[in-house]
Amino acid sequence: MNDVLHDNDSVETPPGALPAVPELSQLMVHLLKGVLYRDDDERLWASLLRLQARVREQAGVLLLDLVLDEAEGHAFLKSRPDPDASEGAPRLPRLVARRPLSYPVSLMLALLRKRMAEFDAGGGDTRLVLSRDEIAELMRVFLPDGTNEARLIDQVDATITRVVDLGFLRRLKPAGGSGQDRGHYEVRRILKAFVDAQWLAEFDARLEVYRTALSAGPAEATDKAVAGKAVADA
Repeated sequence: MNDVLHDNDSVETPPGALPAVPELSQLMVHLLKGVLYRDDDERLWASLLRLQARVREQAGVLLLDLVLDEAEGHAFLKSRPDPDASEGAPRLPRLVARRPLSYPVSLMLALLRKRMAEFDAGGGDTRLVLSRDEIAELMRVFLPDGTNEARLIDQVDATITRVVDLGFLRRLKPAGGSGQDRGHYEVRRILKAFVDAQWLAEFDARLEVYRTALSAGPAEATDKAVAGKAVADA
């Protein structure tokens, strides 16, 4: 029988086919689940730098783009823009869904981004760490008049929890295990990728929209969460 392949027989490889790389699968799974930070997994980060062309190719099949920022040390997958409806192109399926953000979450992200810009302008450390009280103070002026302290803290805690879930804040362990520590958080630098410089340049105008919305009542304030739209559409 001449159909049997021997060890020295060659098998034609389909054009463009590349050998499987275990790290590639691990990278794709990690990126599909969320952001990859250099500081969290330096080994996987090194694999990404080495295999980024393969990752971009695999992501493209899923209609995703790889956003890789070597300077800031993070990477994530982003959905490609929807086609122009005027051209009659079909709407593409979206693997990475847009998530609507509430007014308090939108506001907190905007204020944290502004604080990060001020922090970066001062030079020095690259890690911005804020206490819960400092975050509450940022939010205080934009919350409805008459909000008592207990209600303010409850709302700030709930909003912080949501922002942590979104990946823009990281809760730090209390120093020395002290139970008196009310909480410190690192502002993740991935926030810069979602709230860009152009958006930040319009920050004061957006905050004026917030103030106007607040004077109209909480319901309208939620509807006018301009920062949330900017972040959700990023």
